[in-house]
Amino acid sequence: MSNTRPLLEVRNLRVEFPTRRGTLVALDDVSFDIHPGEVLGVVGESGAGKSMTGAAIIGLLEPPGRIAAGSISLAGRRIDNLPYKEMRTVRGREIGAIFQDPLTTLNPLYTVGRQLVETMTTHLPLNPAQARKKAIEWLELVGIPAAAQRIDSYPHEFSGGMRQRVVIALALCAEPKLIVADEPTTALDVSIQAQVIALLKTLAREKGTSMMLVTHDMGVIAETADRVAVMYAGRIAEIGAVRQVVKHPAHPYTIGLMGSIPPISHRMDRLLQIEGAMPRLSAIPKGCAYNPRCPRVFDRCRGERPELLDAGDTRAACWLYDRADKDAAHAVAESGYGEVRHA
Repeated sequence: MSNTRPLLEVRNLRVEFPTRRGTLVALDDVSFDIHPGEVLGVVGESGAGKSMTGAAIIGLLEPPGRIAAGSISLAGRRIDNLPYKEMRTVRGREIGAIFQDPLTTLNPLYTVGRQLVETMTTHLPLNPAQARKKAIEWLELVGIPAAAQRIDSYPHEFSGGMRQRVVIALALCAEPKLIVADEPTTALDVSIQAQVIALLKTLAREKGTSMMLVTHDMGVIAETADRVAVMYAGRIAEIGAVRQVVKHPAHPYTIGLMGSIPPISHRMDRLLQIEGAMPRLSAIPKGCAYNPRCPRVFDRCRGERPELLDAGDTRAACWLYDRADKDAAHAVAESGYGEVRHA
């Protein structure tokens, strides 16, 4: 994948919310790529900036939120500065969206067939009859039984899992290049979650569609994504291949997240706990935003904000991986928190 040009390029993205008491920074200098056919997972606690990143990409930031700096490019074309009407064309045709609650996506007054047909006739060179035939095919593809009969049903006539499948069909039916899936399985029970995850993986690979999968569930990430970006307080704390981040986390925050998941291989008396809470946007600390909660913190962390540094097989925004910093090496030795691998 690294030899191909990225489909999505996000560079130094900054999202601000002006208020009477000052400007709140929701995303600060966020950069990443997604390659064709790749699934990038974005994970972190509530308030980390995951959904905000997705909303910025698809052009659905809630006012007064605004992109204050940086750029977003899709297939080499910058899209963050497009006029509203032009962005509406991009959204749906080139970028599809799957949201946590399917009832916020589906219009309760229209049948699912009408919504699929309207989406396809808007974005593809199809007449209504052709679009209806394709709509039935999409419903069958996402696992809706008796699709030819259910196409004229209304959203409330489907179960939660079936509605989410309809939303997936709606997001994919215009054959977009990129899907932004924001917590697509959170409202579903475990068995339906597994089905939806398997469906997303299959469709992404068969159709060659790229995907940004936003979730707080590392299990979903481990099962679905190729790479993962761990976010904290509006920034990327660590990014790398899923297997490396899960098996060998580098950033202390990622180590905490992984340590809070109970293993199935052996019994543990107590799971690792991350003390404290995510800082409010109005109270993000100076230096590394994670420093008040970090068990490896040292002086530099409180004064300077780290960029992403090579941390073995991943990249982590942590001064522990600055090989030139003697204080970092001392902090590792003194912490007793485990070995930190240096690039």
